[in-house]
Amino acid sequence: MHKYLLVGTGGFAGAIARYWVNTMVTQRMGLRFPYGTFLINVSGCFLIGFFMYLLAERGVLDAHGQGVPDAMLELWQANAQGKYAHPEDTQAKSVEPGFLGYGRVPTAEDGTFRFTTIKPGRVPGPHGKLQAPHIVVSVFMRGLLRRLITRIYFPDDATNCEDFALNLVESNRRGTLMARKSTKRDGLLEWNVVLQGPEETVFFDC
Repeated sequence: MHKYLLVGTGGFAGAIARYWVNTMVTQRMGLRFPYGTFLINVSGCFLIGFFMYLLAERGVLDAHGQGVPDAMLELWQANAQGKYAHPEDTQAKSVEPGFLGYGRVPTAEDGTFRFTTIKPGRVPGPHGKLQAPHIVVSVFMRGLLRRLITRIYFPDDATNCEDFALNLVESNRRGTLMARKSTKRDGLLEWNVVLQGPEETVFFDC
C-alpha cells in the first residue's frame, strides 16, 4: 500500500506541475498549444535518458568463450540516492516511486543478456564507509548447486578506489568486475560473466 501511495503522490505532483507550467506559459505567451505540458514531458524524457544505462551487450561465457544459453541473472541495486527498496534500509534518503532495484534476466541462446537501469548511488559498507556505485549480480544455471555472486562496477567512477570489496580483490583481477563503455553508442555498457578459465569473473563467497 505504501508503494501505491508513493506512485499516486508522484503522479499527482506531475499533473500539478504540468498544469501550472502550461497555464503560466499560455497566459504569458498567448498561445493555445500546450507548450507547458510539452516542456515538462521533454524535460522528464531528457532526465530519464541522462540517468539511464543499458547493461550489458555481451553475456555469460564458459571456459571456452562459448555463451551459456540457460543461465539466469538476478540483479539487486540501490536507487540513484543510494537507498534500497527494502524495509531494512533505514537511511534518511528519498525513495523513487516504482523503482524496486530488483530484477531477473535470462540469457539468450548465444549467452547474451541485456537490461536497462539507472546508475545507483553510494550505499554504506562496513563501519559505515560508503561503497562505490555497483550492482549485485547472482548467477543461476543448470549444474550449479549454489548461485554465484558477483558485482558490476561502473567505469571511470572516482570512488571505485575507495570500495572495500574491490580492494579485497587482486588488482589484476578487478577488471572482471568492471563494466566497459561500448563503442556502439553512448550510454551502453558491456560486461561479461566468465565462469572459468584465466579470465574468470571474481565471485564472492557470501
